Amino acid sequence: MNKVFASAAEALEGVVADGQTIAVGGFGLCGIPEALIAALRDTGVKNLTCISNNAGVDGFGLGQLLETRQITKMIASYVGENKEFERQFLAGELELEFTPQGTLAEKLRAGGAGIPAFFTKTGVGTMVAEGKETREFDGETYVMERSLVADVSLVKAWKADRAGNLLFRRTARNFNPNVAMAGKITVVEVEEIVETGAFDPDSIHLPGIYVHRIVLNANPEKRIEQRTTRNV
Repeated sequence: MNKVFASAAEALEGVVADGQTIAVGGFGLCGIPEALIAALRDTGVKNLTCISNNAGVDGFGLGQLLETRQITKMIASYVGENKEFERQFLAGELELEFTPQGTLAEKLRAGGAGIPAFFTKTGVGTMVAEGKETREFDGETYVMERSLVADVSLVKAWKADRAGNLLFRRTARNFNPNVAMAGKITVVEVEEIVETGAFDPDSIHLPGIYVHRIVLNANPEKRIEQRTTRNV
């Protein structure tokens, strides 16, 4: 099975639809699948629930999908640098499920591992635990968190082989592997594609069993330059 597609648009063709849950990798503006987010915007799909550590910034990352009103719900741990997000949320136009960062990472990892729920001490006695089951273990109270599984996961990796085995670079490794695991269909944007067998098996960060489609980001250096200029 050929997992490599010619463009981000082709990689999303027949995969995304209105009303889906989309998980997006990255941390802040680091390691986000920029080409795939832009291609998702261009499909025009709407009423999306997006799972991501953060909601991007105005006009960049998931901020693009907020501007086009394609997201109706965000599941995130941080949203503090997006004025359009703030406006929509305060106006009651956008639903937010705020989740502690470590809990969000585990919800994605557990979803990808087939674990439907888990118990954690994080959030006990706070708003995070409201309406959720709690249980006592060894004299300590824990709150039950449901795992997350996305219809589609969009991921950024450094390198992939044609079988979908992935290498991540530096901080791009934090949320991207968990997001990749959690997707029913996982589409990955990479900076380099090599032949299957080129990686030392011990160096692989995520096995290709979790990856369904791959697209080469044709000009990551230019995207980084544009992002840096925008943030100055």
